[in-house]
Amino acid sequence: MRFASLGSGSRGNATLVEQGDTLLLIDCGFSLRETERRLLRLGRDPAQVSALLVTHEHGDHISGIALFARRYKVPVWLSAGTRSACRDDIPGAVVFSSHSPFAVGDLEITPFPVPHDAREPAQFVFGNGVHRLGLLTDTGSLTPHIEQQLTGCDALLLESNHDRTMLANGIYPPVLKARVGGDYGHLSNDQAGALLRRIDCSRLQHIVAAHLSDKNNTPLLAGTALSAALGCSPEWIGIAGQDNGLDWRELG
Repeated sequence: MRFASLGSGSRGNATLVEQGDTLLLIDCGFSLRETERRLLRLGRDPAQVSALLVTHEHGDHISGIALFARRYKVPVWLSAGTRSACRDDIPGAVVFSSHSPFAVGDLEITPFPVPHDAREPAQFVFGNGVHRLGLLTDTGSLTPHIEQQLTGCDALLLESNHDRTMLANGIYPPVLKARVGGDYGHLSNDQAGALLRRIDCSRLQHIVAAHLSDKNNTPLLAGTALSAALGCSPEWIGIAGQDNGLDWRELG
């Protein structure tokens, strides 16, 4: 199993997970042309995508879903709440329960609910029978269920959206600061580090900081917080960037 990011941040998000002949695209917050360009950069033809998975209905995660699904005739898996909140008709929509695993090709997907200001947001753990990859972004606070789902993973894509001091002193208006830093907003560097301290990280081969704010965070601050929690070098922490995403990471 391997994974990559087409881009991660407030201007667009998309993640790839691949096992054998199965290629999943999780979220698609870019235009169709930009999504195609970024897929090709990672060595994958858009026609190779087996299915689309949606975490929630915010535009930076879903703006390109409908066009991509129509162009390449791939199914779109999403929660009932997310489907009802989507403005566009989603072709090939398949509704999943956030409490029940399901399979797509060679991958087993375990969705789990998260606190975020969306209709019925979910995040995922992907498994191939040997390794587990956890994805957690767009989450305002941590829950025991989130910790239970992510403990013992072999790789994590983990939101480190903001530095609390930068957010407090930054240019956002008070209402937006409260939303981002609230229980239904986004994880701070400190919260991401706290999660790593609470769960079993003994199997981790890869840890990647994702969904960094370009105004309220820096890769250095995110990497420092996560490495302090793990007791590792900051250089070991991967960063999924907005413009360049993240190249393929292999689990083996």
